[in-house]
Amino acid sequence: MDFIANNLIWVATAILSGGMLFWPMLRGGLGGASVSPLEATLLVNREDAIILDVREPDEFARGHIPNARHIPLKSLDQRLSELEKFKDRPVIVNCQSGSRSISACATLRKKGFNKVFNLNGGMGSWQEAGQLVTTK
Repeated sequence: MDFIANNLIWVATAILSGGMLFWPMLRGGLGGASVSPLEATLLVNREDAIILDVREPDEFARGHIPNARHIPLKSLDQRLSELEKFKDRPVIVNCQSGSRSISACATLRKKGFNKVFNLNGGMGSWQEAGQLVTTK
């Protein structure tokens, strides 16, 4: 105990840095696997994955991934029946930064969707990767 008291700053730094190492694993564990924009494109092309955009309507209208299905996160539970036919296909969930989509991924997994992926970094990373965005 004397060691901890005498080295409180170092102990706190060790705990904080350890937590930062485990944070990505914890986030991924809540929502499932994460994919990069390139990996998402490969899933769409090779396995006929669908893109589920859980952003708000105004965000979606400003630009979204082509052919993305739009169901805002707050409506996901009520509109889950719209996705039932895709239960056996990969579902890539995206939002603006990747935070809301983690919650949506967890919801889908609880409802029996087995191939659920979070778009790592959301629309921000999609656009940074130079991927197509549409407003149609």
